[in-house]
Order: sequence, then C-alpha cells, then structure tokens
Amino acid sequence: MFMSRRLIGPLSLLVAAGLTLTGCGGGAKKMLGLEKQAPDEFTVVSRAPLTVPPDFKLRPPEPGATRPQEGTTSDQARAALTGTRGQAYARAGLSQGEQLLLKQAGAENANPDIRTVVNKESSVLAEEEKSFTDTLVFWRDPEPSGTVVNAAEEAKRLRQNQALGKSVSTGDTPQIERRQRGILEGIF
Repeated sequence: MFMSRRLIGPLSLLVAAGLTLTGCGGGAKKMLGLEKQAPDEFTVVSRAPLTVPPDFKLRPPEPGATRPQEGTTSDQARAALTGTRGQAYARAGLSQGEQLLLKQAGAENANPDIRTVVNKESSVLAEEEKSFTDTLVFWRDPEPSGTVVNAAEEAKRLRQNQALGKSVSTGDTPQIERRQRGILEGIF
C-alpha cells in the first residue's frame, strides 16, 4: 500500500503529460477554436447583386400632360409673382409623413439654382488646378500680353511732334520687340 501511494503521484503526472501531448495534435485546439480555419475556395459562391424590382404602377408619361414637379400654370404664375416656390412635393402623391419629413428637412427652401452654383464652384477649382498644373509642367512665367512701349523713344517722338506743332497721335508708337527665349535660358 505504501508503494502504491508513491506511484500515484508520478503516474498522475505521466497521465497529465500524455493528455497534454495529445492536445497538441490539433484535435483539442480545433475543439477549443484555437486553430485557424481558412475558407474553402471551392465552396465560396458569389451572390447576385441586390436589385430593386420594377414598379409596375409607373406608366410612361403621356404627351402634353403636365409634369408633377411643375404643377399647374396657376401655381407657376403664383410662384413667379410671390417669389416663392410652390410645394410641388405636396402634389406628387406623397403621404403626409413624407411631406412632413421633406418640410422639416427644408425642401421648401432648397436653392433652385443649385446646379449653377455647383458649376461655378467647380470651374473655380478647375481653374486653380489648371494654374498649378501649368506651373509644374511649364515652370516658366507666362509672357505678358500686349505690346511694350519704348518709353524713351516715345518721349522723344512726343517732344518732336510738339516742337513741329503736330498732333500727339501723329507717327508710329515705338515698341520694344521681345525676342524668343532659348530652351535652357533662365535655368542657370
């Protein structure tokens, strides 16, 4: 009996070590969720994209019929005289909840010329981008437009006209001719 108690300790350590080593085989890790499982590429399928089913209540517009967003001619005249737009969405067949939501969102106060505003802002940005691009690509200051008057020669011409009693506009205005710059001129 005394011997059996001595053997119980090492025997239990041996059994625990054996269980621990069998856990390293992968079965215990898999059961505990510690093993990484990659998806099988052959079982992955692509799903069709979500689409909105067609609305069969919509009918093609009839030629000559008024558009719902335009309203009647009397509403258009009233909006032109008062300077306010009519509530076109109120006549568009929307529920009261939808109309209230649009009213609280400020749909009545929407800028009718928003497309013009957006185009103007976009053109300003495009012009700024163009000038930056030109600076990078052409790296030279642009040539000033127009003609340059030779000040000394012009003063001389005006004095001569005055001494001879002629009109100030008589004669050609002396100009400075610009020469063409070389490719590498200004770099060094």
